[in-house]
Amino acid sequence: MTQTLTLDGVHTHIGRYHILHGVDLDAPLGRTTMLLGRNGAGKTTTLRTIMGLWRASRGTIRLGERRLDGERPSEIARAGVAYVPETMAIFSDLSVRENLVLAARAGLMDEARLAWIFGFFPALKKFWASRAGGLSGGQKQMLSIARALVEPRALLLIDEPTKGLAPAIVDGLIACLKDIKQRGATILMVEQNFRVAREVGDFVCVMDNGRIVYAGDMAALAEDRALQGRLLGLSLDSHQ
Repeated sequence: MTQTLTLDGVHTHIGRYHILHGVDLDAPLGRTTMLLGRNGAGKTTTLRTIMGLWRASRGTIRLGERRLDGERPSEIARAGVAYVPETMAIFSDLSVRENLVLAARAGLMDEARLAWIFGFFPALKKFWASRAGGLSGGQKQMLSIARALVEPRALLLIDEPTKGLAPAIVDGLIACLKDIKQRGATILMVEQNFRVAREVGDFVCVMDNGRIVYAGDMAALAEDRALQGRLLGLSLDSHQ
């Protein structure tokens, strides 16, 4: 089910604004690729363009042999792509259970997979019947991620999943992402927390002004402080 994601010369316009300027990106099969860069570099726009929420004005997006550019978000989702937005896409008036049922095909949830999700996010089991809008910010983020994981996916697009989370929850999320990768998922993830990027990422692409300006192994970037400072503006003590 896992497939390589490839973007070739992707441009995206939002109204009169030209946001992506020829993005070339490869997210290798069964690996986690981190998409890093300063605020406003085009990272979220890249994820939303892949998901079809914004249309590429030029270039191609492929998942394996299938072209995604030009397809509707619902068609892309049926191709096995899940998107976890920064805004925590949940239904606030529904229960935790109902949110997960809606995310599952035909409303059927695999009990073993559900138990696996609860192992990383026990709060979701505790508040199973509770209204999602009453959860804390961190619990809502857990639910948003769980909705994307309720079924195996060919590709996970995840936008800043650790933003605003307590350190203990971040550690649980890191363990979850590592386990997802071991199960063969291909992940493209935007993340501002460099420690998280270093721990879960296999590869990295750095964006600036709507373009990929660096691509390579995450471990190599993690070891090169000067390169981090040049590409990301990190200080020597910003990610200890």
